[in-house]
Formats: sequence, structure tokens, C-alpha cells
Amino acid sequence: MAGDSRDFFVPRRGLRSGHLQTLAGRFLPREDHLPAPEPRLFSVEADVQVRCECHWQPDRESRLTLIIVHGLEGSSQSQYVIGTSNKAWAEGMNVVRMNVRNCGGTEALSPTLYHSGMSYDVGAVARTLIEEDHLQRVAFAGYSMGGNLVLKLDGEYGDAPPPQVKAFAAISPACDLALSADVLHEWQNRAYEIHFMQGLRRRMRLKQSLFPDRYKNLDLRGIWSVREFDDKITAPHSGFRDGADYYHRASAARVIDRISVPTMVIHSKDDPFIRMTPETAAQLHANPRISFFETEHGGHCAFVADPNGYDGRWAERKIIEWLLQIS
Repeated sequence: MAGDSRDFFVPRRGLRSGHLQTLAGRFLPREDHLPAPEPRLFSVEADVQVRCECHWQPDRESRLTLIIVHGLEGSSQSQYVIGTSNKAWAEGMNVVRMNVRNCGGTEALSPTLYHSGMSYDVGAVARTLIEEDHLQRVAFAGYSMGGNLVLKLDGEYGDAPPPQVKAFAAISPACDLALSADVLHEWQNRAYEIHFMQGLRRRMRLKQSLFPDRYKNLDLRGIWSVREFDDKITAPHSGFRDGADYYHRASAARVIDRISVPTMVIHSKDDPFIRMTPETAAQLHANPRISFFETEHGGHCAFVADPNGYDGRWAERKIIEWLLQIS
């Protein structure tokens, strides 16, 4: 179902365009009042660990626990992660800020790379928390690549999710990977792509230094687009036939129709580089378990409104208000 008129996002004065929203969302700082985290390592497969920053309320088992997943080349320190974490914590939730494998300075914890299809890592973190910490209520929020990861996990659960899993939220989800990779390479988005590629190239050089035998034949020459990187690096090192096979198998769009857990999706039509196909948007509208808010403005992972009794981070506030209602 779509949001009604009361849910429309109104951009902050002077920040109407998608590019301005995106830049403001990244560079305007949030206040951080979180207590010191409990760092924790989770085994997600053989020889692979991910690190999460955990913030626990005194009675953690009964509180709703929100697992937050960042986007491409982000980390548990990404601004939207910090903003969402603060709002969740203030409402009495436990917060788990997840670093996707290799992110947040964790390259040494895994010989493998990360990619947009690793929903099983997110599921492994949740499963450990449920089984070892006896958490009774778990929800997920993902941004961009993290949005694809949580939506993919959501669909993979199908009609048999763990009973402790109560909700999913995805903001600016990259759930049509091939389309978004192509849009990212358009001239008006090249600055974003260069930024991502600089980070990916640095990370690959570090992985090569940490695991020289595994990456001894690594050749990054001539790879300056995300699609080329995925075709020549991500796919062959992650068990995919090529980039096209990776994009198809890793995209959450394939499993949206299977979602049975209450789910919120927020997407802006002026997102500079994350696009949805009409077919994916139709599936989101058609699934009665999904609340789909498609705004005219908001940029990528931004949705910066005028402060009005809160800090103006509209999507972050909306996630928390919705979780309080449905959980």
C-alpha cells in the first residue's frame, strides 16, 4: 500500500534537488547521544566474522532490537546509521549497528569480499542474537545496499520467518542492481561513482596485502565503473558467472512477492543513482504486507526536511514511528 497525503516528504528549504538532498544527508552532521557500544564479533560462515556495535537496554530480551545495515562503502559509523540508532535508542529499543563483512575496518576478519547479495550474513547475526541472547523481538533497517540486503532476507524468509522477526524497513534500497549500476555511470553521477570506486580500489589493495595468495592475480587496471568492478572482481571472486548473473541473483526485486513480514520501503523519485523498474514498484505496491512510500524528493538516503520539533531527518523518524506502531 502507498502512503497517504499525511506522509508526503517536504524537502528543507534550499535543498529541493536530489543531488543537494544527497549531499546534505551525507555531510550535515547528526547529534550522537548513544552510550558506548559493546563491540561483538559474529561468525557468519566458516572463517568469516562480522563486527557489530551493540547498544543494550537494561532488559534487552523483551525490548525490540533494531539491526541497522549500511550501504556500499559505508559502515556502522555512517551518518544515517548514527541518526537512526539515536532515534531507536531514545524510544527504548536495543540497537545493533552492523558492519557488512570487510567494512568498518574489518577486512582481516574475512578472506572473501562483500557484495549486495549477502543477506545470509544479516540473517546469521539475527539468528545468533535470537538463539544466544534470547531476544524476543527483532527488526531490521537497511540503507541503499543494506536496503537490498534486508529486503532480500525478508523475501527469502517467505511465509516461514522466525517468530521473533517482527519487521523490516528499507530506505533507498538498491533492489534493481543492474539498473542502478547503469544509472550510476551516467555523466551527472560520475562524481558518486568515482567516490565508490576509489573506496573499492583501496579495499581491494588492502585485501591483496592481507590475503596475497587469494588475490595474487588481482588486476584493477582499467576498472573505473561499478559495473566493470562487479563483472571483473565481484562476480569471479564470489561464485557468480559474471556481473549480469550477480545482479540478477543478488537483487531483492526477485523475491519481493514472497515477503510476508510487515515491511516499510521508502524511495525517492529523484534519487540520483538508485532506480526501480516499474515492475519492482508494482510488486511493492501489490504486496499487502509492504507499506511503500515513494516520494517526489529526498535524494539518496537523505530525506532532509526542515526541523520541526525534531532534527528534520524524515525517513529516520518515520522508520521509528512505524516500528513503534507495528511491533
